[in-house]
Amino acid sequence: MKELSMELKADGAKPLYQQIYEYIRAEIIKQNIKQGEKLPSTRFLSEYLEVSRSTVELAYDQLTSEGYIEAEPYRGFFVCDVTEVYDLRAERMSEGQLQMSMKTNENHWEKHTKKYLYDFSPNGVDLSVFPFKTWSNITRTLLLDQGEELFVSGEARGDLSFRCAIANYLHQARGVNCSPEQIIVGAGNEYLQMLLAQILEGKFRIAMESPAYLPAYYTFRNLGFFVSPVELDREGMRVDQLENSGADIAYVMPSHQFPTGTVMPMKRRLELLAWAAGEPDRYIIEDDYDSEFRYRGKPIPSLQGSDRFGRVIYLGTFSRSIAPATRVSYMVLPLPLLEQYKKACGFYASTVPRLMQSTIFHFIQEGYFERNLNKMRVIYKKRHELLIDYLKGCGWCDKIRGEHSGLHLLVQTNLNCTEQEVIAKLAREGIRVYGLSEYNIGGKCLTQKPVLIFGFGGMKEDELMDGLKKTGKILH
Repeated sequence: MKELSMELKADGAKPLYQQIYEYIRAEIIKQNIKQGEKLPSTRFLSEYLEVSRSTVELAYDQLTSEGYIEAEPYRGFFVCDVTEVYDLRAERMSEGQLQMSMKTNENHWEKHTKKYLYDFSPNGVDLSVFPFKTWSNITRTLLLDQGEELFVSGEARGDLSFRCAIANYLHQARGVNCSPEQIIVGAGNEYLQMLLAQILEGKFRIAMESPAYLPAYYTFRNLGFFVSPVELDREGMRVDQLENSGADIAYVMPSHQFPTGTVMPMKRRLELLAWAAGEPDRYIIEDDYDSEFRYRGKPIPSLQGSDRFGRVIYLGTFSRSIAPATRVSYMVLPLPLLEQYKKACGFYASTVPRLMQSTIFHFIQEGYFERNLNKMRVIYKKRHELLIDYLKGCGWCDKIRGEHSGLHLLVQTNLNCTEQEVIAKLAREGIRVYGLSEYNIGGKCLTQKPVLIFGFGGMKEDELMDGLKKTGKILH
């Protein structure tokens, strides 16, 4: 099979991937596409339908997870025997159940496990200068002095001393206004987002920026929320589209949007807060991604600090500022939602071990956190400047975006090929780069020319320059 003709509604109530999924599922059930028949490749179908490849991959992932199709290595996707699947699912699954069934396919996250000579991952961090000895000494002292106490259950929201330290840090560094009582500590942002789904006590429509931060997108989708993609402009999420989306919740990254690097100005922030105040049950989830690393101008304060109506739910993490393996994140709830948390989830045990909480608490209180963070800012700033200086001299680099903060840059190219072709060409030479279209959840083509993401956090300076030079030779 070469083509699948279907009518997609870019402004419809359902995301494009779901429209593709439902069309193919219906055709399989009706036996218009028969058992054993091969489906078009994700690349071909994305080009034929004029949508991003990731949109088609989402649809195929869902069809695969539900048993309608199967992937055969090096051959493609083939239709399965769906007689039993049809009897059990096709007629009985409501749209709500369908949303709940949409689990993230592990292959989506594991398909890039190949080892590369140079990996420009936007998620990389440098742990080579981390003060492991200091960390070890803090942990050892805690175990000797408080060993038994640290192995009993603590407070559900996290130890009070730890939450006080977080509240002080957030107020001083990010302008967040909160009491320790409003803070909930959890093992990663995904856990806190799942907790938030129970606190909100209902099914809401969530508006997300497109291109989107995919871990949050998949988490909300798997929880059964309807996710509405909203386009970005130079100032961030478009409030006019947000109004038309019918969303109750807006998920934004105002200080450093991932992956575009957009910093939301005050005018747009006020517009967003005005939108939230327009209806009684509207909220904004502020994910303060990469806020610690800014290389030009003053630090951008949090959106939560400008909130006067109790509508901003603030999310932060120590995964970038300390280390990913800490798995320690925190959520600041508005006071009305704090009461709902106590009723719905107050009996849950904390998901972060008390030893980890106490170690980070002392790491902060004794000044090591600030010193380590300042050291990393200097290191990352130098790599950031090296990357920009090199890219400015490349003929294939048309424009650099998101260059004021964070651990990655966006490079608008002038190459006469697709993103997938560029990525594949570099991969054959042992170089891993990332395309902006991978993060597109709206289905609309973002750019005519390839836009590449270059992360620099996990690469030493000599490795970074070697990788860039080799990339330049291939793309010149």
